[in-house]
Amino acid sequence: MPSANLPRTSFTFGGQRFVALPDRALYWPQQRALIVADLHFEKGSAFAANGQHLPPYDSHDILSRLLILAEQSQAQQIFCLGDSFHDRNAAARMAPDLSGRLSALAAERHICWIAGNHDGLSGSAWGGSIADEILLNGIVLRHESLAHESRPEISGHYHPKLRFSVHGRTLSRPCFLINEKRLMLPAFGSLAGGMDVHNAEIMRLFDQNDCQAMIVADEKLLHFPVKQRRQP
Repeated sequence: MPSANLPRTSFTFGGQRFVALPDRALYWPQQRALIVADLHFEKGSAFAANGQHLPPYDSHDILSRLLILAEQSQAQQIFCLGDSFHDRNAAARMAPDLSGRLSALAAERHICWIAGNHDGLSGSAWGGSIADEILLNGIVLRHESLAHESRPEISGHYHPKLRFSVHGRTLSRPCFLINEKRLMLPAFGSLAGGMDVHNAEIMRLFDQNDCQAMIVADEKLLHFPVKQRRQP
């Protein structure tokens, strides 16, 4: 994905060009970096252990999609913005073949595992590096957005989703959420779910006068203004 020929889903944030990818991920051309958030590996097995049986293929699907994006973008590094694993025991439950593929990916393309509230720093089991947060080209990469942060910040944690109407039908889609200082990624995990962008927990972090949701559709980046809804 050469920076001189970026697709129509590219945009500027924090003085840098980024590309919003259809599969809920971000590409940073200058850093040749893929950025994803909230993979939640082994969520299915965690629920199964508690008697809630979900299809046991979520981790395979997450890793397969990540491998495809890494190959398509030719990323040299991957930043995982926390909650990459559903809990701190995910490594023990992960199938050996899946662990091998994840280790191979970490060896081929450097992975930086940023700590989340679910997984701590458990990503180190597969190689790469670990951190609470990263500062790169003046932009902070962390798991959960901080209300007092004045620097440009890319985060995850809230799994933003946008509800909108098309031809009388109400749809809900994972989305990026952006203003001048904050860029929040949708959850990459197959079973991660989502939180409506109008939720008060999200809105408290964003200036309601310039906040936008972004969705990739038909190789275009669609922008939707997001206003805080008044309580009845």
